[in-house]
Amino acid sequence: MNINNQHYRTIWPAPDDSNRVMIIDQRQLPHAFVIEPLRTLDDAVVAIRDMHVRGAGLIGATAGFGMHLAAVQAKPGQLAEALLEGGELLDNSRPTARNLKWAVDRVLKAVEQGSDEADKKRIVFETACEIADEDAAFCKALGQHGLQIIEELSKKKNGKTINILTHCNAGWLAFVDHGSATAPIYAARDAGIDIHVWVDETRPWNQGAKLTAWELQQEGIPCTLITDNAGGHLMQQKMVDMVIVGTDRTTHTGDVANKIGTYLKALAAHDNNVPFYVALPSSTFDWNINNGRDIPIEERSGDEVTAISGLAGNGRIETVQLTAPGTQALNYSFDITPARLVTGLITERGVVAANREAIHKLFPEQ
Repeated sequence: MNINNQHYRTIWPAPDDSNRVMIIDQRQLPHAFVIEPLRTLDDAVVAIRDMHVRGAGLIGATAGFGMHLAAVQAKPGQLAEALLEGGELLDNSRPTARNLKWAVDRVLKAVEQGSDEADKKRIVFETACEIADEDAAFCKALGQHGLQIIEELSKKKNGKTINILTHCNAGWLAFVDHGSATAPIYAARDAGIDIHVWVDETRPWNQGAKLTAWELQQEGIPCTLITDNAGGHLMQQKMVDMVIVGTDRTTHTGDVANKIGTYLKALAAHDNNVPFYVALPSSTFDWNINNGRDIPIEERSGDEVTAISGLAGNGRIETVQLTAPGTQALNYSFDITPARLVTGLITERGVVAANREAIHKLFPEQ
């Protein structure tokens, strides 16, 4: 997508040195645009764990390039061990996002075809690039399928503004390009449809306030920031035409793990007859877990709840305390939205009902 009218992806190998992988440090946004190099496996692990990068697709792409950096670091004769150890470190950096382990396993399987260590290192790098390219292509494709839903709503409203509510950041910054929940929005903009986006702030990291709103502003898409608790009121007032969210892991039976607060939006949408869609590339499906209750839910430090960061008057990004000293906070990063509350899943192959039969019909190879 575009930043100051210049196209960027969220991750890419340095043009002059493929052993350096470049990322956008999302902790600095929207106040500073900082490009950070990853030079080692540990750099990639820290980037995922400490949320220099975040979002299902981008975590997967970073894991792929992290495996490449593990291969670069491997001592002669120790490539296999380095990749296995590197994969384990990456797998454990964040537990909920399905794309992470999917990318690691894809690299490990691909490298089995290599004839010697040099060939295997080449395969690791090429596979990492394929993962990134595929993520961007899948998101672009699901945007076109989501566009059809928005077009139908626009016809029903005789071309009046379509108001879309989203939660967290499932935009370009959460993937390699285009995004998942935002891809249909960008496609609708390109098709000339009048759209407006309600952006949940998404505490405690404020990915909506810091990232989604900034993304949409860069793309010239009208948007309004709202508190996390305002969505239900807007739906009651008929101010929301549809909800589109992303997901970090979705079971093959249709249950959805997404940023904490998604379940409450789904309940409000259901109660107010507002369509609730989840956009995801197929790499986010978990084909082994049957019930969303079995998805591991990441619990992060309570410090993220009791403190907040922002741009201070001195021009620096600073963190301040919100609560009294010693306040205890519980900080689950995700919740589970059951399939019964999901109107449809928007994938790169089309829009599908959130149930096992429909999902497996669309992806028969699984």
